[in-house]
Amino acid sequence: MPNKTAPDATRRSERSRRAILDAALTLVGEVGYEKLTIEGIAARAGVGKQTIYRWWPSKAAVLLDAFLAVTEEYDRQGIPDTGDIAADLKTVLRATADEFNDAAWQAPYRALAAAGANDEELSRTFVDRLMEPGTRLYTERLRAAQETGELDPGIDVRIATEMLLSPFSQRWLMRTGELTHEYVDTLVDQVLSGLRPRA
Repeated sequence: MPNKTAPDATRRSERSRRAILDAALTLVGEVGYEKLTIEGIAARAGVGKQTIYRWWPSKAAVLLDAFLAVTEEYDRQGIPDTGDIAADLKTVLRATADEFNDAAWQAPYRALAAAGANDEELSRTFVDRLMEPGTRLYTERLRAAQETGELDPGIDVRIATEMLLSPFSQRWLMRTGELTHEYVDTLVDQVLSGLRPRA
């Protein structure tokens, strides 16, 4: 008779892990990062807190993994390449604005950004695992546009990416204005106006 212990244990572990990540995302939206605790996550997930500590060293680590799980699909999709760099950037940044305006998305992202300001290790992990992969997608798309002649061959595509994403992030993090589709379109048009090939 085949031994079913290992597969069953694996499924139980994955169910527990998923419950923990879901609980972390839900709770940070309800109580905020400061009041988020391992004990609270464990209670909401229906597991013992030692189960959490077996996989994660802190609530920040749990929350980061939970948020990464949410953003994995976006990273897999990448940025479209229709041959029109302006249209492609507007499509993706409009969708990103919609996500950032979603309360379920805002709570964990703001919590991680705030926690990272006071935790150097978390900040490095946040950048390496969350921000850098997304930034790389934009850099690659801008490089492709550069290679097809849509953008000036002399520009630094990494700096160009920062020119595009930094105002977007600043507006959202500091709440200096709304992230609307109109804002996104204007941002893309103005940034690209400085990146197009010179006459």
